[in-house]
Amino acid sequence: MTTIAVVGPQGSHSCQAAGQFDRQTTLRLFPALQTAARAFQNNETDHMVIPVYNTRVGGLLKSFQLLEKLKNCFWIDNIVLPIHLSLGGLDRKHGLKMLLGTGPILRQCEEYISRLYSHIPLLSVTDISQAMAEIKRDGLTDRGVLEAETVLLENGFVIREREAAPHNKTRFAILGHRMAPRTGYDATAMITIPLKDRVGMLYDTLGEFTSRGINILDMRAENDVKTQKLQIYIEAEGHIEDHDIQAALTRIEQHVVQETDCIKVLGSYPRVDMRVKRIKTFGFIGTGDMSTWFARKLEHEGYQTMLAGRSTELRPEKMIKQVDVVVICVPISNTPETIEKYGPLLRDGQAMILLAGEAENTLDTALNKTGQGVEVMLVHNLWGPKAVTMKDKNACVVRTSRSGSLCSEFEAFLYKHGADICHDTPSHHDLLMGVGQKLPTSISVALAMALEQNNIKTDDIGKHSTLTSLYSILAMARVHSQNARTYAEIMSTGGDGGKIVRSFAENMIKLMDMAEKGQISELCELIDKNSKYLSDDFLNSSMKQALAVDKTLSKII
Repeated sequence: MTTIAVVGPQGSHSCQAAGQFDRQTTLRLFPALQTAARAFQNNETDHMVIPVYNTRVGGLLKSFQLLEKLKNCFWIDNIVLPIHLSLGGLDRKHGLKMLLGTGPILRQCEEYISRLYSHIPLLSVTDISQAMAEIKRDGLTDRGVLEAETVLLENGFVIREREAAPHNKTRFAILGHRMAPRTGYDATAMITIPLKDRVGMLYDTLGEFTSRGINILDMRAENDVKTQKLQIYIEAEGHIEDHDIQAALTRIEQHVVQETDCIKVLGSYPRVDMRVKRIKTFGFIGTGDMSTWFARKLEHEGYQTMLAGRSTELRPEKMIKQVDVVVICVPISNTPETIEKYGPLLRDGQAMILLAGEAENTLDTALNKTGQGVEVMLVHNLWGPKAVTMKDKNACVVRTSRSGSLCSEFEAFLYKHGADICHDTPSHHDLLMGVGQKLPTSISVALAMALEQNNIKTDDIGKHSTLTSLYSILAMARVHSQNARTYAEIMSTGGDGGKIVRSFAENMIKLMDMAEKGQISELCELIDKNSKYLSDDFLNSSMKQALAVDKTLSKII
């Protein structure tokens, strides 16, 4: 039978956390953190439980200082426990002249204390069992104790008031003598040695994680007590055995800190989420690269995913019954018929999320073909399946009157991974996609056609291009070097995007007529008028971007 070192009296929250980790275990109770750690370090117990984070007071510094000093011991698991703190005393009738509790508990109850007991002194104790014993021995009816209700009752105290700190949770770390194996939904905690001063140390350290698409779950920078040098604590998604985690740590040691063994890995463990998740399973209709890309990202967040399509054994009809959210990710032209076929199969309480480039007609179809209890939302991700991360990529989110908590949870997933989210109405989305996708794609295809019609060789283009004219040439090359179906679908989308292309075509003819007639003054007036509409702020910021691109292009050509 395993044994766990626990701080606190019988019935404490640490005891409850240990019981949740292993109900068959034997608890060894210790009055203080240091004595429990000493027993665990000496292999007198198999595990140890320590609180590391509380939703009211944040990270618990003493616990991390302890973790740093322990040798051959690893953080292997977590228990998140609702914390119910009560005020107890020897009776209910006497007024209180002093409140007692451990330091962490008094901090968790600060709001309660300042509201009701700001006029009496507080006494922070390390051994609450001893303090309660002394209160009972001396008959101190004017002393109040803040603790778990089970602890108060087991020590013969009466409950004066419950829930002194509502909406309170604590995360407990389970420590073991061996590193936990990979589960696929893991996190790794690490802490640096006290670091020498260097400009950009923290920025460069975090950059090694973000550049690899590794999400930072927690980070704090503290000054070491003895040396007052910077120490960085980081909790990142992934297991220490993962290639990206190892690559980031190696790079930090060799190139950022430039000192070997400057990072202590505290442990890897199944990831814990203090948030409440309503979604368990996503089901994708469509098995293309984009569906696979999103499914992989969602699985990394702990969700289950299923993919169904024309070539899969699992049929969409069967899959829909097993999932919370149905994601439709098929070619744009096939999206309406897919919604019409499978929308009626969704039940109330599920959600339909459309990964699509056309909003107005698509959402109208979805709202008409699903029940009133089905959530509906459209997400247009402006990146392809070759992207490593969503960070700084544009995502257009079109919510509807039926977008609820499930849709919000998916939007939170996009936000967490760094997507730059904008919220659109259906018609506004389609109009802007005419500017951002439909028109540039049409121009690129028309330009390639013009080159062929005028027998212009591609080898000659660069020799006669300015940096500005090269932008359109590069865009043309990009369109024609990727999947033709994708760009054909973009040009064929319905909605208000078509207005932009037709307006552009009509204006091109007008400009050609003016140019051929030599109306230079009129053309200048037109350009000046356009400049005023575009605004100085837009033009200045765009010029800065253009100059940065020019700098890169000038090195290539």
